[in-house]
Amino acid sequence: MSTDTLLQKEQGINITQDLRKRLVRFGGLAVVILVLGGITTYIMYTKRQVDIDTAIISAPLIKLAPTISGRLNTLYVHEGDRLPANVPVALVGTDVVKTKIAGLIVHTNKVIGAQVNAGAPIVTMINPRALRVVGKIDENKGLSQIAVGDPVTFTVDTFGSKKYHGIIDEISPTSVRTDVVFSISDQRPTNQFYVYVRFDTVAYPELKNGMSARIRVHTP
Repeated sequence: MSTDTLLQKEQGINITQDLRKRLVRFGGLAVVILVLGGITTYIMYTKRQVDIDTAIISAPLIKLAPTISGRLNTLYVHEGDRLPANVPVALVGTDVVKTKIAGLIVHTNKVIGAQVNAGAPIVTMINPRALRVVGKIDENKGLSQIAVGDPVTFTVDTFGSKKYHGIIDEISPTSVRTDVVFSISDQRPTNQFYVYVRFDTVAYPELKNGMSARIRVHTP
């Protein structure tokens, strides 16, 4: 084999080795870029969401009471009953207590024969269509980032990781802590605010009053 042929083979080997080194360097650089891009994307995504871990599915309570004082003679309903509007639920003295709207009975006074004062609730109900997810958020943990109309995903402890969808319907105009206390301590109290999330109650009939939930708000 000639000297020229040997030189060509050696040059070819050197070029191949150099190409491999370049590919390895390029591959390592590409991995670094992908990792950095992923980290950047993750940081940007997490900055655009606010988590509220303390929440409950709830509806305003509707309390039914007699207009006059008297003895609880009869109770016509049970907890869990679904009733239309204008249906008798109890008889107190001569006063027939009726539902005002359609709803679900969640609590009753079961002590037949007990004396009941006028205005004292004997049956409590809710309107299932008024169910909302109600969360509490610390004022320094994303309150300034959220607004009415922001889309929400939430999970319910009963159903594990299943995701539900809703929208922020209301943010309380005042904090849960309403009393003002002045202290010489350097540590300022952290106030909390209620966040109300509306969802499609027809699409999620399995969600019930009192279930614990977690909220994730997706901010712009």
